[in-house]
Amino acid sequence: MTSLATAQRALLDPTVRHPLWPPLTAGCPVTSTEEVAYPLDIDYDYDRVPADLFARPAAHGLERWAPLLPPLAAPGLGEGDTPLVRLADGVWIKDESRNPTWSHKDRLNRVAVSAAVASGARGIVVSSSGNHGAAAAAYAARAGLPCVVFTSPFAPPAVASHLRAYGATVLTPPRESVRPLMRRIVEEFGYQPVSSVTDTAHTGHPFGPEGYKTIAYEIALELGRAPASVHLPTGYGELLYGVTKGFLELARLGVTDSVPRMYAAEPASAGALTTAVRTGADTARVPVGPTAAYAIDCEISGYRGVVALRESGGAARTVTDRQMSDAQAELAAQGLWCEISSAAGLASLRAHGPRETDGPVVCVVTSSGYKDTATARETYAPVDLEWADVKALLSRAEG
Repeated sequence: MTSLATAQRALLDPTVRHPLWPPLTAGCPVTSTEEVAYPLDIDYDYDRVPADLFARPAAHGLERWAPLLPPLAAPGLGEGDTPLVRLADGVWIKDESRNPTWSHKDRLNRVAVSAAVASGARGIVVSSSGNHGAAAAAYAARAGLPCVVFTSPFAPPAVASHLRAYGATVLTPPRESVRPLMRRIVEEFGYQPVSSVTDTAHTGHPFGPEGYKTIAYEIALELGRAPASVHLPTGYGELLYGVTKGFLELARLGVTDSVPRMYAAEPASAGALTTAVRTGADTARVPVGPTAAYAIDCEISGYRGVVALRESGGAARTVTDRQMSDAQAELAAQGLWCEISSAAGLASLRAHGPRETDGPVVCVVTSSGYKDTATARETYAPVDLEWADVKALLSRAEG
């Protein structure tokens, strides 16, 4: 099936459009300002979506949804089609830990690495504390591209094992050096970033969140309708935005007759999106305190999250480590083992309660308990890297 993607458009002002290629990974060059980098969205020829697209049999792999995704130029790993598990009280859990590298990030990286392949990038570069790096390394390996991962020296053992197995070049410089080094790799080596390279708000890869739309498609088809609300762990807001867009597309195409209210769940030690929404800002930067929810403890928010909450009538909420730990234990008692960050959606639902009585409630669990830091140890020694060191490592890796 052929992609119906037509253009990149500015999320701040959808009338501003750019060609589909190349991916604009540093945000919209027209609407971004010195203060805020604004992300891009992908538009489609919705009038040409096959009438039977949502009637086709379920299948692993994003190819099933190709018309509503950017071109899938890189081979997949059977991502998606994850189970929807019902808890005793009727809450549904969308278990994304069943993806090939045990997290929702596989959906994003299938699409983003495809963009790198289609646009002729020489490799992939990503900054990640865990799930994103593991998935990027896997899909880069599958596509035959080298991958550079900037990560924490305290990466969970399962993540470190993934990175080693896939042959990624792993770098652990001080945090403030990561994005400048990423930009140098992009400029001098021709690698494509699949995580954000911008300092003024989070933009990320414009194609990546499109992979998350497929979560919405799967939920709606299995329930036979759109749920009343969806509760998601939220860091930079890419998952939140992608799932929201998926539900909006389903309503636009007449597959469902409603859009669920979307709830972002952030750790109380951070809460950048919660702060942005409360203050009426497009983005916010906040201090980050200690938390076990390392996967979503983001100091800066992205504009995507604000748009998702506005368009769905949802809200941003914060939860404590204790509340996430309790939700994690509740899931484990039901046979679902997830990392503590992944339990944030259920924790938010339990702490704040649903206001909905008009349909099913879904919580997205994003990652396996294997990715947790409870048994983590220092896997890579921190190294203060100069550009010459990075360049030499990449040159050797490329042979």
